[in-house]
Amino acid sequence: MRNVEVRFHRDFAIGTTHPRLFGAFIEHLGRCVYGGIFEPGHPTADAQGFRKDVLDLVRELQPTVMRYPGGNFVSGYNWEDGVGPVGERPRRLDLAWMSTETNEFGTNEFIDWCRAADIEPMLAVNLGTRGGDAARNMVEYCNHPGGTTLSELRRTHGWDKPHGVKFWCLGNEMDGPWQMEAKTATEYGRIAQEAAKMMKWIDPSIELAAAGSSGRRMPTFGTWEDTVLQHTFDHVEYISLHTYLNNYDQDTPAFLASVDLMDHFIEEVVAIADAVAARRRSSKRIMLSFDEWNVWYRTRRNRAARVKEGWPVAPPILEEIYNMEDALAFGGCCISLLNHADRVTAACLAQLVNVIAPIMTETGGPAWRQTIFWPFLHFSRMGRGRVLRTEISSPTYSARYNDPQGPINDYYDIPAAPYLKLSAVHDDKVGTLTLFALNRSLEEEMPLTVAATGFPKLAVKQALQLCDRDLTAVNSKAQPDRIAPKPLSKVKVAGETVEAVLPPASWNVIQLAV
Repeated sequence: MRNVEVRFHRDFAIGTTHPRLFGAFIEHLGRCVYGGIFEPGHPTADAQGFRKDVLDLVRELQPTVMRYPGGNFVSGYNWEDGVGPVGERPRRLDLAWMSTETNEFGTNEFIDWCRAADIEPMLAVNLGTRGGDAARNMVEYCNHPGGTTLSELRRTHGWDKPHGVKFWCLGNEMDGPWQMEAKTATEYGRIAQEAAKMMKWIDPSIELAAAGSSGRRMPTFGTWEDTVLQHTFDHVEYISLHTYLNNYDQDTPAFLASVDLMDHFIEEVVAIADAVAARRRSSKRIMLSFDEWNVWYRTRRNRAARVKEGWPVAPPILEEIYNMEDALAFGGCCISLLNHADRVTAACLAQLVNVIAPIMTETGGPAWRQTIFWPFLHFSRMGRGRVLRTEISSPTYSARYNDPQGPINDYYDIPAAPYLKLSAVHDDKVGTLTLFALNRSLEEEMPLTVAATGFPKLAVKQALQLCDRDLTAVNSKAQPDRIAPKPLSKVKVAGETVEAVLPPASWNVIQLAV
């Protein structure tokens, strides 16, 4: 058995988690909106068509901020199409996902849904086919109290009070050739700068995220961030980044090790942002918005799973079915985000319902939790507080991870992935210390000893594990609880020392009363 030791001190923290770290994402893509959060006529639907069974699961999951309406969709979206009388809204061809958009659900409905779910809205503006003028008009429509054409238009639509949206994205993945009206870094940087300037003239209280690289594998990664921030530095608070993990090679150890590349990506973007600040001799620090992250690969390169012919409305696409193995990698991503809480102050799981999502639904039928639901629930509910600096002594293993860009395979060598990946979060307000621990050993239990200096009177509040001998096991309509948390029994505390035995291939949460 591999013995692992962890040490940390109460007084030494990486940072405090921002409420926006625990966000998610809703896009007009497949059945995320129509048949997902919104399904008039469903047995549980309320007067606005919101599925109450989905709302119940969302409240259980507790995401804090919700990005909308895209994603690739936003680069061809006219926000005006989604407001006003529903019967008068236009139907459009959506080039992002080769479907027909009815616009039955739009900005105002999204705001109402966020209020019902007690979630902060995060809106993206179209900087693909449109620009700064449409962006500032959208801010005026949403946030200005009244007395102007656009704010009064909102009021005639039935929303008298301003929406007060405080967090906005300046487009999406504008470096990607798949994006409608993709741009060079200079082209995008100039448009984003002017849009940001005008949006903040309308409402100086808003915060803005510039679009960073679509992924670490993009050929322009690094130079893109540098150029974009040279243009937008004075006008934005965030730069975005996106990552999707995969197991194309069916290599579980490499898949679980790939989580560490998320850490490298974050640290590289931080370095680039700080280099821009240094050249400007500025003390301002750009924060990171990791506003798309998840496991996604089965439905990514498969055209039949991405596109349905005939321009259908809300086709069943990108409906990834997550297994136990995916939940482990997903949990590792949660740990990576926590361990960079000083600079990653916003993040959005992509997406929320049906489309690469923790929640699945049947049209007209039930909703259920996918395997990845559980690590996110633990992360969002127990990850609030000060993330402590940990020193981990763990055996390591090497792996070779395939991260293809399109059809071309590209391998990263990961020379030393620790078998244990861990984060420790101290919530002084509620008096808890929570350990999030991923055992990446597929065969062996992991005896774990934690020296929690500065916490002299610890007691186990709850200890949970998510594991299964069958790493391909999934949850489904027929077996919605096939994968669910179980008690982690082998935990004991003596003074400042915590001892536990982590099952092989397991996600573990140990919450201690301080």
